[in-house]
Amino acid sequence: MRRYGKHTDEDDIRTRPNRRGNRPRTNIRPKHEDAAEGMVLTVDRGRLTCLVDGRTVLAMKARELGRKAAVVGDRVALVGDLSGQKDTLARIVRIEERSSVLRRTADDDDPYERVVVANADQLAIVTALADPEPRPRLIDRCLVAAYDGGLDPLLVLTKSDLAPPEKLLELYGDLDIPYVVTSREELETGDAADRVREYLDGKVTAFVGHSGVGKTTLVNALVPEDRRRMTGHVNAVTGRGRHTTTSALALPLREAGGWVVDTPGVRSFGLAHIDPSRVIHAFPDLEPGTEGCPRACSHDEPDCALDAWVAEGHADPARLYSLRRLLSTRERREGD
Repeated sequence: MRRYGKHTDEDDIRTRPNRRGNRPRTNIRPKHEDAAEGMVLTVDRGRLTCLVDGRTVLAMKARELGRKAAVVGDRVALVGDLSGQKDTLARIVRIEERSSVLRRTADDDDPYERVVVANADQLAIVTALADPEPRPRLIDRCLVAAYDGGLDPLLVLTKSDLAPPEKLLELYGDLDIPYVVTSREELETGDAADRVREYLDGKVTAFVGHSGVGKTTLVNALVPEDRRRMTGHVNAVTGRGRHTTTSALALPLREAGGWVVDTPGVRSFGLAHIDPSRVIHAFPDLEPGTEGCPRACSHDEPDCALDAWVAEGHADPARLYSLRRLLSTRERREGD
């Protein structure tokens, strides 16, 4: 075994190269203080299209982020080639703190949580009044996800020429949810988009809905130019750059100054990730009445203090009914 004294010649010391190069390993990561700010517009098989200083830039996630994934709506920091030119690629080195998160699972038994969109201000739940028939349980689940994630809900009811909206609106009247009712003709002429646009001014709005309710038709009417621009460049072999309703896509509202996020049509909206105790925060008129509730109260049990609170006249009984209907929605399937 060869030994060295105090005064060894550094050139005489053999170093063991590693397979990834001779750069020494370190836990110190660069801070990327000069990184540019951007917003994720869509995600397609590991490639993220981001808006940086008014131009679209294709990027990938940096290895240092680990398993942390960026989603549509995320505010991110990017380095590398930010020119946005063809065949260039930037790196996302940081994902900023999110103000809101819309999440869902495939089913109530699925532990894998999927983040649909980040930093949205409101959730537009698009539902047809007929063809297909409305699914109140699916609407309830979307409402629970919106309240849990910090988004304000908006109901958009389509095809009012096939069925009246009053019966469905009666279910949600006590929740004070804003709503817009449109017909098939209004969807085709663009009048529906004009009426919905009044609720989108300056906000980031995610649109969700079951297939066939007219969601994508409405979004196309809201942002026709930008959708054509974003979907115009498609690789004939790989399909890269294709943005359909199979992936979420953020599009700017030019005149209103907001954003529309079109999401894939949903068949189910699992709530396995939802903590029921957070849903009460969407009912500020009922929340003070929970102070006398037992620990870990589900707010739908015999010892719940809300029953006495409402009986004393502090809140409308219909509001308590609405809360408990939403809380119990995890126990029911959307089609029930």
